Amino acid sequence: MRVSFSVFQRFVLFAALLAGFALAQARTTALPDFTTIVERNAPAVVNISIIQNHPGALLGKNLPLPELPENSPFGELFKRFLDPHGGGMPHGYKTRSTGSGFIISPDGYILTNRHVVDGADEVQVRLSDHREFTAKVIGADEKTDIALVKIDAKNLPVVKLGRSDNLKVGEWVLAIGSPFGLEHSATAGIISALGRSLPSENYVPFIQTDVAINPGNSGGPLFNLDGEVIGVNSQIYSRSGGYMGLSFSIPIQVAMNVADQLRATGHVSRGWLGVAIQDVSRDLAESFGLSRPVGALVAQVVAGSPAEKAGLRLGDVILSFNGKEVEDSSALPPMVGASPIGKAVDLGILRDGREKHVQVVIGKLAENDGEVEPARFGEPEQAASGRLGLVVTELDSRRRQALKLRGDTGVLVEKVEPGPAREAGIRPGDVILMFDKRPVRDPRELKKLIARAGAGRTVPVLIQRRADGPMFLALRIPKS
Repeated sequence: MRVSFSVFQRFVLFAALLAGFALAQARTTALPDFTTIVERNAPAVVNISIIQNHPGALLGKNLPLPELPENSPFGELFKRFLDPHGGGMPHGYKTRSTGSGFIISPDGYILTNRHVVDGADEVQVRLSDHREFTAKVIGADEKTDIALVKIDAKNLPVVKLGRSDNLKVGEWVLAIGSPFGLEHSATAGIISALGRSLPSENYVPFIQTDVAINPGNSGGPLFNLDGEVIGVNSQIYSRSGGYMGLSFSIPIQVAMNVADQLRATGHVSRGWLGVAIQDVSRDLAESFGLSRPVGALVAQVVAGSPAEKAGLRLGDVILSFNGKEVEDSSALPPMVGASPIGKAVDLGILRDGREKHVQVVIGKLAENDGEVEPARFGEPEQAASGRLGLVVTELDSRRRQALKLRGDTGVLVEKVEPGPAREAGIRPGDVILMFDKRPVRDPRELKKLIARAGAGRTVPVLIQRRADGPMFLALRIPKS
């Protein structure tokens, strides 16, 4: 009995050790090995140096020199930095900044960020074998922050391009670049989110990662575990100026679409629909009869646009674009922008509580897509009040022209008292264009529409705001 127990103990101990070893091996093999990816692709990643020439003094032009004692040792110093004729810098000065890029063709085409080369008087490219070239900027696109540059060389190593439309949150990725000028630095992490929309970046569904990206990484490649480039590192979110765990990359398919156009024509053409859109909130979803917040809500249709020609209306909710679901408003601009000009596409929309399909022929987005000057108003001449806490007035032709309003719709909000209107977000100076999906032409008509709206309902209200443009707000009608 004593001998068999000892054998049993040995068996249990051996089994435990074997299981621990197997677990350690599993954990080891589960972690990716990036060494091969770096070895294969580092030669195709380049350092980009930007030189800018600045005429005149370093700190300003013709700034007054401070009064100093005669023969003061600081006299020459101030002349050097403040006086363009001081002799220390007769030809101005130069500044240098660095970024990253990667070679996409053996004959020297290189992809990088627009902000890396913007304003450059000279662009220098340094390869991994220490060769240096002066590069030519073929073209740059502000809306996507992509630039294409070219060096005079042949038989260069190139990266392998992947696809960015089949990525998954959680998969490993690797970045190679020159943070703070430290060439060919490799950092790794995972994809944190996909299709991320950033302020003032309407045409890029960013890849968000936790890869360490710092100044100098901009324009460098983001690789998947197959060693394929799936993004161009572009931005970080930071309160310190350095990496804080949030990095954003431009999907490679977006970048290459831009690069191909820059290479062919020197500029980029984008599809245009001609609508102003907004997200659908939970309250707006209820008011439009949606089961959940989804889609892009049409708040404005531009006159003469493809959307107007196709019959799109204010209050339509775009649910799909050419068969692809539009989850929120930020998903629509990249789809439209990447569509071939002149191509007919299918829009799935919700109108008056029913789903239908509309065919739209994509137009061409103008370079300057219409900035609206802020309107200024005088004192209102007539006013009317309602049970929602609103005091409104009629719009005269001058105010209507200042806001570039079409037709005869709209009443100006003069005052917002405590109540449902203020809770909905309506402010003084807003113009109410539609109430409960019906146009508002004067204060009397608004009063009738408010009276007809059922108590306890949430209704959509379309307003025009001076700075923000048209938008829908969800307003709940009080029960009493």
